Formats: sequence, structure tokens, C-alpha cells
Amino acid sequence: MNVEQMPGHDTMRICHKCKKELHIQNKVGRKDTCPSCGADLRVCRNCRFYDPGAYNQCHETQAERVVDKDRSNFCDYFVFRDSVSGTGRDEKKQDAKTKLEHLFKK
Repeated sequence: MNVEQMPGHDTMRICHKCKKELHIQNKVGRKDTCPSCGADLRVCRNCRFYDPGAYNQCHETQAERVVDKDRSNFCDYFVFRDSVSGTGRDEKKQDAKTKLEHLFKK
């Protein structure tokens, strides 16, 4: 296993299930699991292309459909989702909205 739970600032990722930070040294393999909760790591919910609102819940148009988003799979397009401290999707959306409102202010 090439994944371990460590504090630091290298390539930090977050487990989709327990939300604990992971230090990833190499690519995530199909059998890699979270050391905290045991969840599979190479799953759709940890992928940067995963989006519950997208078709097949995936932004990669060439990826094959994966039914169980929580189980390890063989997707060739898997890229572990970046974890940016303090900047979640909703915060980015709100920040963009605020900037637009400021830009078009009367």
C-alpha cells in the first residue's frame, strides 16, 4: 500500500468517506484503502471528474459508466480529487457569484 495518513503539505488528498487527510506518495491503486476507515480509494467519489449533477455523475465523456461510485473500479481516467484546504465547491461557487455581482454592480 502506498497510502498513509500523515500531516504535511505534500500531495494531500481527503478520503470521501471519513474525510481524513491522506498523504499519497504514488498513484492510487485499485486495492488501496484508507488507513482510517478502510474504504476503497480508487472510487468515483474520490475522482476529480466525479460530479453528482453530471451525466453518469462524471465529467469525463469517454469514461465507461460505473454503477457503484463507492467501490474500487478500473477506470482509466481516474485522477484523485485535489483537496484545497478551506476551499470547497460551495465556497468557490459563492466566491465566483460575489465577484460577478461586484463586477456588474450599478
